Amino acid sequence: MKILVLCYEYPPVGGGGGRVAASVAEGLVRHGHEVRVVTAGLRHLPGEEVVNEVTVLRPQSFRRREDTCSVPEMALYLLTAFLPVWKLCRTWKPDVIHAHFVVPTGALAFALHKLTSIPYVLTAHLGDVPGGVPEQTDSLFRVLGPLIQPIWKKAAAVTAVSGFVAGLAAKNCGVRAKVILNGVPMIPPPATLQAGNPPRIVMLGRLSIQKNPLLAIQALELVKDLPWHFEVIGEGPLSESMRNLVYSCALEDRVTFSGWLAGEEVSKRLGMADVLLMTSTSEGLPMAGIEALRHGLAIVGSRIGGLCDVIDDAVNGFFCDLTPHAFAHSLRSILSDSDSLVRMRRASLSKALAFNLPDRVRDYEALLAAAASKLG
Repeated sequence: MKILVLCYEYPPVGGGGGRVAASVAEGLVRHGHEVRVVTAGLRHLPGEEVVNEVTVLRPQSFRRREDTCSVPEMALYLLTAFLPVWKLCRTWKPDVIHAHFVVPTGALAFALHKLTSIPYVLTAHLGDVPGGVPEQTDSLFRVLGPLIQPIWKKAAAVTAVSGFVAGLAAKNCGVRAKVILNGVPMIPPPATLQAGNPPRIVMLGRLSIQKNPLLAIQALELVKDLPWHFEVIGEGPLSESMRNLVYSCALEDRVTFSGWLAGEEVSKRLGMADVLLMTSTSEGLPMAGIEALRHGLAIVGSRIGGLCDVIDDAVNGFFCDLTPHAFAHSLRSILSDSDSLVRMRRASLSKALAFNLPDRVRDYEALLAAAASKLG
């Protein structure tokens, strides 16, 4: 098949959703398909390049930062990508379009379908579904809701990255989505598992309001009588506030800010860690959580729907209410009992098998092939 992938974020731009798009695209290439990606361009990135055998096109979108994207910048992606993508559809003639994110990318797929009859498959991640990140998108969906419904309805198929996201799509949009969990390549499990001395806790991702990183520091201050070290991998709008809070809590000797790291280095750091701390207010199916599973980390996370696929409460980690004391209570339980921590880490390794990337790529491949058969 010739598969055109549309995603307004694609590595190194964006967060977990872009990494999902990349892993699926690269997996489809390994299965013998021809894949081209059209994403948002930034001035310091090449307009076209081949990454892991995937041709990536980046029309200049006037987006300012890799890690954040405003609503106007999303709209600019649609405007600047439209003509290059339409030309690609007319000359390359893809069999099917795979659009990650109903908003904004689904609008581009919908327009191309109307012009060319090429079928498209939507993958919903979280913030593109009403109710997914209500504090950030409720007002937007109230305005755009009627315009978005045709995007859902004209799709040849709809997928969701988790049962939670699929439930939101059904409840708020009347759409039945097939759940295809985000996947990662499995890695050989460590020969032995043991708790670090001191235990190493890690937070991974964009330091935004949604990720709620200040709560992590507030919780860690409550367990500073216990041994631990905390590493923050990522950057974002709350980076400076997080650093200031670390200093005000006198935790600067126990917290390391590593910024954004390349994938291999992230994997190396996770391989040395014991616990993933996730204080998010909302998630779809976080890649950070899946990465933590395959490295055998216990997960202490928010009691939110998007983490249900990666946490079995009191088995491989804990669900916590969104308060510093709730997170501190669970952290104290893990940090003060090394045997319990090792058991939870083993449970995470077992749970990781549900996210085996080759299996998930085959799920997408079958769905895209079925959609391609509806051409015209």
